[in-house]
Amino acid sequence: MEIEFTLNGKLIQVDVPPHWTLLRLLREKLGLTGTKEGCGIGECGACTVLLDKIPVNSCLVLAPKVEGRSVETIEGVGSRTALHPLQQSFMDHGAVQCGFCTPGILMSAKALLDRNPHPTKEEVKGAISGHLCRCTGYQQIVEAIEKVSEV
Repeated sequence: MEIEFTLNGKLIQVDVPPHWTLLRLLREKLGLTGTKEGCGIGECGACTVLLDKIPVNSCLVLAPKVEGRSVETIEGVGSRTALHPLQQSFMDHGAVQCGFCTPGILMSAKALLDRNPHPTKEEVKGAISGHLCRCTGYQQIVEAIEKVSEV
């Protein structure tokens, strides 16, 4: 089936089998591999993207459900030559280690800061609570998000 939606600010049309997930569409058909597949059941948060500015687990969203909507992936945040402030802060605070969970966490953090530029520490922790990170212990991630909220 053909669907049309906005992806990282650009309107696209793509043919997709109706049983495919948004995650599979992004990675396999569109080549956007920044969105990671972790658990495949919505538990780890590695596949988080923004759907109409709301963080969602793309492994749980059927691709046809994005018809007429807006999807933002990590590829739509910053660029190789101009990092988004969150990306830079993650690097500055050692919040990136293996990097597998980082894109999903960045998307949730971006959604939080877009709707609330100055969240409390508890709000930051709540925003990333659906993400599993085995490397950092979360402290550096929280500090990186808090630093961006101070600006």
